[in-house]
Amino acid sequence: MNETQREAVLHTEGPLLVLAGAGSGKTRVLTVRVARLLSIGVPPWRIMAITFTNRAANEMKNRLGQMVPEAASDLWVSTFHAACLRILRRGASRLGFDRSFAVYDGGDQQTLIRDCLRELRLEDRRFSPAAVHAAISRAKNDLVEPSAMEARAADFWQAKVAQVFDLYQRKLQRLGAMDFDDLLVKTVRLFQENPDVVEHYQERFLHLLVDEYQDTNRAQYVLVGYLAGKHENLCVVGDPDQCIYGWRGADLNNILNFERDYPRARVVRLERNYRSTRSILEAAN
Repeated sequence: MNETQREAVLHTEGPLLVLAGAGSGKTRVLTVRVARLLSIGVPPWRIMAITFTNRAANEMKNRLGQMVPEAASDLWVSTFHAACLRILRRGASRLGFDRSFAVYDGGDQQTLIRDCLRELRLEDRRFSPAAVHAAISRAKNDLVEPSAMEARAADFWQAKVAQVFDLYQRKLQRLGAMDFDDLLVKTVRLFQENPDVVEHYQERFLHLLVDEYQDTNRAQYVLVGYLAGKHENLCVVGDPDQCIYGWRGADLNNILNFERDYPRARVVRLERNYRSTRSILEAAN
């Protein structure tokens, strides 16, 4: 490991922002950092590592399985949505859901939205189920409720979509189901309404690591704030130049304002690229 990578691994107390471009070895830094935490006595069940894709989570799990096989199975390494699903399976009753609630996939969501459109007598030609679903999804990721969405509607289409949103949520509740975005939203609500639940997870997770922090949306940002709120042993890795989920509500300010949110934060920059050839790097510069 180079000097800055080692700095990111060895800083184990307090908030840490690792600015890492593509090919700079950030995945290795994250996995070695977890191994380092284990080596200094942090129990594996007190470490949570969050990634954005199942592929990235599986890659991290595989690397950790090779590095620390005796502890890998007790680590929480997952996507935001998988972590929230795990939390909700335990706390769903506090939100009026059975622990075995269903999680609707894209097809289920589209079918339910079509039902809502028919019930509200809105034509598919003007209110495309895909477009309506995208608007509802964006609102959820921004933690906007149907009533707030309707209040801020700028035109007829937005006002009607807010009504679809309200009906859609009521139908999901009656069906004992959540959609993919609800996994984030309901976990935020669970934490907001149940201080003892927040305290349980804050106490459990002494260290929190988040990859691709530049792609976090409002709901994910709030969740990170809750989970890291007690110990502030929060390590986030990201690159402001690689924000790719703006369409889904990703807020670049989350990473840009990290030092404001966590004044004690240390910043480490991984600037050496191990992936691209010299000619590519020179062209990029």
